[in-house]
Amino acid sequence: MANPILHDELMRTALKELEQAVYNHDQWAETLYGTLICRSTPDERDISADAHHNCRFGQWYHKAGATILKNHPGYAEIGLEHERMHQYAISLLRASMQNVPISFKDYERFLTALKRLKLEIATVQNELQTALFNLDPLTGTPSRIGMLSGLREQLELVRRKHACAIAMMDLDHFKAINDKYGHVVGDKVLVGFAHYLMAHLRPYDKVFRYGGEEFLICLPDTDRQTACEIISRLLEELASLPFNADGKGEFHVTVSSGLTALDPDIPVEQSIDRADKALYAAKARGRNRVVVWDASMNDLPAEDAGEA
Repeated sequence: MANPILHDELMRTALKELEQAVYNHDQWAETLYGTLICRSTPDERDISADAHHNCRFGQWYHKAGATILKNHPGYAEIGLEHERMHQYAISLLRASMQNVPISFKDYERFLTALKRLKLEIATVQNELQTALFNLDPLTGTPSRIGMLSGLREQLELVRRKHACAIAMMDLDHFKAINDKYGHVVGDKVLVGFAHYLMAHLRPYDKVFRYGGEEFLICLPDTDRQTACEIISRLLEELASLPFNADGKGEFHVTVSSGLTALDPDIPVEQSIDRADKALYAAKARGRNRVVVWDASMNDLPAEDAGEA
């Protein structure tokens, strides 16, 4: 998955750890100000060449932070600003130790770096909080809340000659699964299905829970032929994925899919409708397959294109 890329539990852990790391860093900054104002002897770790590794924020960033947030786009920027800020802090502390007046320029550079660090951290926190708000609570995939805005961003890239395909995927006979095994098992199937998709698509692909047992897949920089190959592979793998019915035996679930290119000349809603019609065509042709939208489906209402 693209940025993100963290499941909901990991995002909550990352937010909690980041919040604690920020608190620790604020405590460090208060100590620094006190050292400069009182001309106290600084901590040796704060004037070492690798000071950015030694503070508690740095210890988190280069250990736990790297584990959780290393793939986040803002992670590297946080590290750069943190290291830069510490280099300026070293200059201030050494000047204080030598009883050399600290220039306003040096102090301003430190403050600027500190503000940039806080901005980078706040941006990551906001993105994680927004992503959590937009997640489907059951499957951990993005919900429909941010789907249209995300697809409209992709549409702008398509208009700049970047291909993008979208696929509507639907679990076959899902109602029968709920009826036979119960909704708890049905929920486990949805979760297992969603997690398999997120784990086996490319990092920049996106999975949205469209509703019920339907999911919309966005495949950036992918033409229809390549997208069809990707979805066909996934359908084959998903059909062999075992699910356990809590003592009632093991079973498998097949998936149908409708595929279309994100068309630069129409609204994204219309492209979604095309994928939906292709999905119903896949169901009408026997399920457990992917069908690519074509103009012959254009005049058919989705509910008439095939049995759901």
